[in-house]
Amino acid sequence: MKNILIIGGGTGGISSAAKLRRERPDWSISIVEPSENHYYQPLWTLVGAGLAEKESTRRDTSSLIPEGVKWIKSKVKSFNPSENSLVLENEETLNYDYLIVASGIQLNWDAVEGLQEAVGKNGVCSNYSWETVESTFESIKNTAYGNALFTQPNTPIKCGGAPQKIMYLAEEYFRDHGVRKNINVEFMSAGASIFGVEKYRHALQKVVKRKGINESYHMNLVKIDGAKKIATFENLETKELVEKSYSMIHVTPPMGAPDFVKNSPLADASGWVEVDKHTTQHIKFPNVFSLGDVSSLPTGKTGAGIRKQYPILVENLLAYDQHKTLNGKYDGYTSCPLVTGKGKLILAEFDYNGKPVESFPINQAKERLSMYILKKYILPVLYWFGMMKGRL
Repeated sequence: MKNILIIGGGTGGISSAAKLRRERPDWSISIVEPSENHYYQPLWTLVGAGLAEKESTRRDTSSLIPEGVKWIKSKVKSFNPSENSLVLENEETLNYDYLIVASGIQLNWDAVEGLQEAVGKNGVCSNYSWETVESTFESIKNTAYGNALFTQPNTPIKCGGAPQKIMYLAEEYFRDHGVRKNINVEFMSAGASIFGVEKYRHALQKVVKRKGINESYHMNLVKIDGAKKIATFENLETKELVEKSYSMIHVTPPMGAPDFVKNSPLADASGWVEVDKHTTQHIKFPNVFSLGDVSSLPTGKTGAGIRKQYPILVENLLAYDQHKTLNGKYDGYTSCPLVTGKGKLILAEFDYNGKPVESFPINQAKERLSMYILKKYILPVLYWFGMMKGRL
């Protein structure tokens, strides 16, 4: 019998556990996860826009742990991969034959001065946490004039398109309620363009132009003064600090690898678990695998990416156990369903090379009601009853 430890009870951890349990029911599999709740975060954009119910995105973690898999409700303190062990926060040591790290990404609210204190009130909102997502719609409803700012940081983030999706929905709400003419809607992004893949970038530029949204690039949020409603940005090209007043500001916080990963022997120079980008196997410790947001896989950090990653990870882990060649190859596929309005969505799908890899025989760069229905109604069902069961 082999002993498998999976760090993280999120999308990557549970889907991997479910598939691995099905493939090797004789193995001992444990998930280390401290949270009582599991969230379907792709719907938080719609929750923040008042188009979906927050509670519909939550499940008890206990209801998702695959049968026969042990749940260790704790946090990891440190890794010791040279000895095939790790230490929990209660100082208990766990040993393993194989380790799968799927602990997700860390929201670094304190990386922006004043943000931690300001978020969730006085027009400062964010779709990126369970605690703050409902403040977004409150901010949108209470904005009748001034600047409505939508930020994107200079770090990797969960779902790279999410900062702009809520902007399109907010703009539509302002227009529908007769206040759009009084509001400057502006995308304040630390990036260089609206989207990295050319086909979808062209389509989104048309959306931005049609909606009259202003764009400011290379602008990284560094400070929030909640009392004065002033946001300070650093121009990443000139290093100049720029102050901007706001009536509302939707903030995407800086993100990074969890501290216990970043400070471990598993991490690369940027803090992510250092794996081969095709096999998901660790570069230095061959009995360690990783997927999802915490991994160094150079692709978008999305649940759609994990859907392609976890079957390859399980295939390669089993091959390695049998001293066989690791034939499973991940091509970097990821997907970003870009909501551009109520009933409108551009479904961006692409690989490591930025080449579109589309699932439907249509032009997915076109805004479509069918793709919006897919996101809002169909994908959640496939997630809970397919992917989280290790079957999709």
